Amino acid sequence: MTESTTNPLRSGLRMQRTPEPCTVVIFGATGDLTHRKLVPGLYNLYRERLLPPGFSVIGFARREWTDEYFRQTLYDDVKEFSRSGLEEPLWQSFAEGISYNRSSFDDPAGYQALAEKLAALDEQRGTGGNRLFYLATPPESYATIIEQLGAAGLNHSPNGGWTRIIIEKPFGRDLNSARALDTAVHKVFDESQVYRIDHYLGKETVQNILVFRFANGIFEPVWNRRYVDHVQITVGESVGVEGRGNYYEHAGTIRDMVQNHLMQLLTLTAMEPPGSYEANSVRDEKVKVVRAIRPIAREDVAKYSIRGQYTAGTEGGKPVPGYREETGVDPSSNTETYIALQLFVENWRWAGVPFYLRTGKRLPKRASEIAIQFKSAPLMLFDQGPLNNIEPNVLTIKVQPDEGISLKFESKIPGQTTQIRPVTMDFRYNASFGVASPEAYERLLLDAMLGDSTLFTRSDEVDASWSLITPILEGWQNGPAPEPYEAGTWGPQASDAFLESAGRKWRKL
Repeated sequence: MTESTTNPLRSGLRMQRTPEPCTVVIFGATGDLTHRKLVPGLYNLYRERLLPPGFSVIGFARREWTDEYFRQTLYDDVKEFSRSGLEEPLWQSFAEGISYNRSSFDDPAGYQALAEKLAALDEQRGTGGNRLFYLATPPESYATIIEQLGAAGLNHSPNGGWTRIIIEKPFGRDLNSARALDTAVHKVFDESQVYRIDHYLGKETVQNILVFRFANGIFEPVWNRRYVDHVQITVGESVGVEGRGNYYEHAGTIRDMVQNHLMQLLTLTAMEPPGSYEANSVRDEKVKVVRAIRPIAREDVAKYSIRGQYTAGTEGGKPVPGYREETGVDPSSNTETYIALQLFVENWRWAGVPFYLRTGKRLPKRASEIAIQFKSAPLMLFDQGPLNNIEPNVLTIKVQPDEGISLKFESKIPGQTTQIRPVTMDFRYNASFGVASPEAYERLLLDAMLGDSTLFTRSDEVDASWSLITPILEGWQNGPAPEPYEAGTWGPQASDAFLESAGRKWRKL
C-alpha cells in the first residue's frame, strides 16, 4: 500500500474566487503582451477553474486576421509561454470563447462592430453585459481608444452588468501628460471603473509584504527609524533593451522602472497599517507615503541621484553591444539605463532613514529585492577582527527570482573560542508550499474581473508619484551625461561612491 503525504502548509488553501461571466476585450491583441502574458494567464485561470462558464475573449487590433488565425497564434503562444503547458481538450474548450475584431483604434465603425459582438456574446454565452477592456497598446493610443469607447456607448453596460478598463503603465511620461491622460480617462470612465496595472503588484512576494508586516506581531515594533539604518530596493535586469530601442529612448529607466515598479515597492515597505484590507484603505496609506517623500529640487538632482548608461561588455560570457549601438537608439543618446536614487520619507516612522533605490539594465543578474538593514547593537561585547566579522542584521524580501524572505543575523561558530559569523534563516515559496507561484498577470486579471482594485494604482497616487519624478527629469535636462558602465557590471563607479560617501555600500546580489 502506498502512503501519500500532503504538505501541511497547503492545508485549506483551496479558496475559489470565481468572477461573474464576462468578456475581456484586449486592445493590441496581436502584440507581445497579449501573446506572452495575458492569454497564457487567462488560460491558466481557466485551467484552474477560476473563470466562469461562458467566459469570452475578443481581440481588437489593426491586422487583417480572422478568428481562426487569431486562435491559432494564441494556441502556439500558450503552448510556449503558459507556466502549466497546454492540454488539448482544455484548450479547445477555452478557445470556443475567443474571437477577433479587426479595426484601427480610431475607426468608429470598429467600435460599433465590437458593440454588436459583445451583445451577441451576452445572448449566446450568457456574459451578462459584463465587460473588461484591456489596453495592451502603446500609450499613445490610450486616449483615442478611451474616447471611441465612450462615443460608442461602451463605457456602460446596456444590460445592467459591469464595465471596467485596465490601463497598462506607463501612465503618462511626466506630470502634465499624466494629468492629461487622467482627464481623458475621467471624461469617459468613473475612477471606480479604472484599473491601472503595474504587474509588480501581482507578484506573490510583493503581496506578501503586507501579510509579512501586518499578520505578524514581531516585525512592526522594529519597523521604524529607531531600529532601521536604511533600506535598499534593487531591481536588476541582465537584459538590454531587447529590440525596444525606440521605446526606451523616450522612456529611460526612470519612466520605465522607477516611477512605477520601484515606487510601488517603496510604498508597500514604508506604509502605515491600513484600517482594513479594503482597496481604498490600502491605497490611502500608499498615497500618504508618496506625499511624505521629500521632493528633490531640480538643482539638487546630482546630489541625490546617479544615472548611468551601459557600454559594450558581456552577458553570460557572451559579448553584448553598448546601449548606443542598440537598434533604434541615437548613437549620441544620453538616455539613462541605470539609476541610483536616495529618497527620504518624512514622517514620524521614517524621518532620517534613507531609502536607496537602484535599477538598471545589463547588470550581472536578474534580481529584485527589498533589504531592510537594521542598526548595529548599541554595545559590542565581542571583539571585532579577523575572527569576528560582525555585520548588521538584514531582512531581505526577495521579489524575483527565488521568491522568499531571509534574515541575516550573527551566530557563534561551534568550538572552544568565541568566533562569530553571519548566518541566514530562509523562507522560499516553492520549497515551503510545494507549488510554483502564479504569474502576476493571472492574479491581477482575476482581481479586475472580481472588482477588487486593491492591487491597482489609483489616480491620486499616479499624480503624487509624477510630482516627485518630474523635477528629477527636469534637473537632468541641464545636467551631465549619464555615467558609463560596462555591461555585466553593477553600474557606474559613481554609484558605489554615492553610498560610500554616507558610510554604506550596496548589497551584493
